[in-house]
Amino acid sequence: MDLLSLRYFREVARREHVSRAAEELRVAQPSVSRTIARLEAELGVPLFDRQGRTIRLNRYGAAFLARVERALDELDDARREMADAAGLDDGSVAVAAETLLPLTELLAGFRAAHPGVIVRCLQSTPDVMHQQLRSREVDFCIASQPLSGPGLGAVRLSREEVLLVVPAGHPLAARERVTVAEIADEPFITTRTGHWQRALLERLFSGIGRRPVISCEGDEPGATHFLVAAGLGIGLIPALARAELPQVPLAWLHLDTPDCVRTLSLVRREDSYLSTAARRFRDMAVAHFAARGRGDRPGDVRPGTARPEEASGSR
Repeated sequence: MDLLSLRYFREVARREHVSRAAEELRVAQPSVSRTIARLEAELGVPLFDRQGRTIRLNRYGAAFLARVERALDELDDARREMADAAGLDDGSVAVAAETLLPLTELLAGFRAAHPGVIVRCLQSTPDVMHQQLRSREVDFCIASQPLSGPGLGAVRLSREEVLLVVPAGHPLAARERVTVAEIADEPFITTRTGHWQRALLERLFSGIGRRPVISCEGDEPGATHFLVAAGLGIGLIPALARAELPQVPLAWLHLDTPDCVRTLSLVRREDSYLSTAARRFRDMAVAHFAARGRGDRPGDVRPGTARPEEASGSR
């Protein structure tokens, strides 16, 4: 039983598909199949139930996977910790978020301050974020919805009001505030189910016992204001985006309902090793959003101006 066999098993167990696991591992499928067979022979029990080409992790495999993941995670953390201690490189940071637009200034500032760190960004839904944290594919998730679970810790980055945007010539454009009932029949431009805008919209409408009328849905919330300005519907956009869209012909209204807000949180696995690069990213993220909330210029944000470890209680 060697580390390579365990890594092959983990990949097959996660995907319950030998071919896909082989593709991810970038090895030939027969090699993976032979490795799993040798591992089962050594353990003396089958790890998968097989029916034709379909495989399913059985109770032996599930129990073995839990311990394999724990062992491999510890070894991966040990490798990162030793690299940090030896100063072998500047490390890497992987971050997932529902939308990458709020992160552009933060990422630019981090790259400028730490040019040797490799930064990887992924756009993910909350369900995918859970999987990415579990598999340690990412160090952090910047979540716009509650992201909780065993072993996860979060630091709140920001909390901002979400406004209703309508085209400049819309009948509601002259209003400062509207109720949800007043827009119950309006067509909405929003994201697909799973993203925070859609979750917020459906929560607001559930309060009046209605379902929103969806005229356009997609995966990129950054297109919402352009589609609203084109007259295709109305939408929900965070208030801080208002200053960034001065040339777009939109009217911004407050919704007369409680908790029409977006909360951004930085989420990580608390049982994983926090590398120097990851710790620096966390510190800069907290400082960046704190300055943004105060209305400071991006250039005013400097690393080390916040102490998130005191707020979060994480190491």
